[in-house]
This record gives sequence, C-alpha cells and structure tokens, in this order.
Amino acid sequence: MDISGIAPFTAAAVQAAPVFLNTAATLDKVEALAHEAARNGARLIAFPEVFVPGYPYWSWTMTPPQGSPWFERLALAAIEVPSAECDRLADIARACNAYLVIGINERATHSVATLYNTVLTFGPDGSLVGKHRKLVPTWAEKLTWAHGDGSSLQVHRTDIGPLGVLACGENTNTLARFTLLAQGELVHVANYIALPVAPADYDMVEAIKVRSAAHAFEGKVFNIVACSTVSPEIIDMVAGPDDAARTLLSRPHSAFSGIFGPDGRLIGDGLIDDEGIVYAEIDLRRCIQPKQMHDIVGHYNRFDVFDLRVNTAAQQPVNI
Repeated sequence: MDISGIAPFTAAAVQAAPVFLNTAATLDKVEALAHEAARNGARLIAFPEVFVPGYPYWSWTMTPPQGSPWFERLALAAIEVPSAECDRLADIARACNAYLVIGINERATHSVATLYNTVLTFGPDGSLVGKHRKLVPTWAEKLTWAHGDGSSLQVHRTDIGPLGVLACGENTNTLARFTLLAQGELVHVANYIALPVAPADYDMVEAIKVRSAAHAFEGKVFNIVACSTVSPEIIDMVAGPDDAARTLLSRPHSAFSGIFGPDGRLIGDGLIDDEGIVYAEIDLRRCIQPKQMHDIVGHYNRFDVFDLRVNTAAQQPVNI
C-alpha cells in the first residue's frame, strides 16, 4: 500500500444533538456544522450515529406498545437512499470540499416500516462513496432497526487514505473490525449516540474510550469518534412529565467524541457531553512504525492457523 502521496490532513469529529425527529431542520444543522468544520480546514467531517433525525430513546424508557407511535414518527422522518435528503447531504459535502460521514435512519425502499441504522460516506465531489448498515442493532434497538449485511463491510480507497466506518456497538465486534483492517484500513470513523439510559454501572464515556483506543492500537489506525448529545428538547419530547425518565435521560457522562492516533492515545482533548467539534491532524506515516511491531493483518499474524471468511453478498427480500 503506497501512502507516500497522501499529505497530512485535518479531521473533525462533531458532537451535537439533532433537531429531534425533524429531518429538514437537522439537515440545516448538519450544513452549519459541516461548514464550520470546513472553515477550520477539515477534509474529513464525521457526524454521530443516526444523526438524521435522531435516536429512539423511547425504546429504553417506554414499553413497546407505548413506544410504537414514536416508531411511526421515526419511520415517517427517516430517509431513503437515494432521495432528495441524500442529495442535500451530497451538496453539503461538495460545498465543504470534504469527506462527510454521517449516520441516518434509513427507510427501506421496499417497506414503509423497515428501518436501518445506516452510515453514509460522501466524497468531496458529492458522490456517495459508501452506505453501511449496522450489522446488529444493540439491545433495545432491535425494536427499531433491521440487520445489515456483509456487503457494506468495505474500506474505501480515497485521496485521504483507506477509509472504513462502523456504528456504535459494532466497534466491539472484533471480526467486523478485523474485516476492515484486513482491507488496509488506516482511517476509521466510529459514530455513536449518547447513552444515558445504559445500566447504572455502565459509563458510556469510558466505554467509548476503551473501544476507540483498542481499535486504534490494535490496527495502528487513526480513529475519528463522533457522538451525539441529548438536548433538553429530546428530554422534553420523550420524557414529558415523567420524572424518572427525565432523570434517566439527563444522566451526565454519557457522550464522548475525540480522535485517537495509531498508538491508541487520544490526540488533544476530547469532548464530554457538551456540543462542539474536535479536530486533529492525520498523518498516515504515523501508522508505519507501530505496524513494524504489531501488524495483525500482515506479519504479526498466522494465516495458516486462523481463517476468517466473510459473506459479502447483499441480502434482498426477493430476486426478480
């Protein structure tokens, strides 16, 4: 793999809350934040998981029957690929002259009520570089999203380097991460949601940090981590007058964004809970010397002992 022609560049990780269940207004916010990052020199701009137009927190605070009307609202606000909303995101990437990675709620074109937790990657020319659907929705998320498939476990060859993405809990899936690393990934985007609804002994900030550092260190890659926040608007809409739900959704230390280097260490400062944008310089030459010690997709492995096989076939409801 020749990286000699890839100059160092600035990456940006956005930590923010969407305009909850309002797709048009959320896209306006994406545009404003992306342009802010571009003005600061970012060539890669990462947004949180399902940022358009929000995360189904009701699946954690309500019974399934109580949450079903909220699912309907989300389904109606979700976007298809392709669509006018995708065209808007493409225009934003083009106007910013940057790679744009963003999580969306994707509505299947064959079913009005089948949704996917999807990460879209747009190039600086506005092209749709990749569409990755989360392989396994986590815990209560199974009430909302269908499974993705192996067809989107791809690393994209870009002019900022080999780029891969995974959504939230997928970053704990060792085999999914290895699949990207084995394709030469050097720049990884991991997008998350704030999870104040986690069990009491689960610290989302620390969980994100340990996963992010592990992938960066194991693969000797840069890991750009973008997480959403929970706004007062989200708490008011989902919890209403329910004091227990309001307390749960207001739990601090639930969101973290930052950028990790190939030594597994955080570059600069990260963001906890607050909205903002984190920046870091990405110099892919920093991936070389650490790989001399541990290249788990090269000399530091035993492919005569281990054999990973991945089904990359796209799954369709019908083949006509």
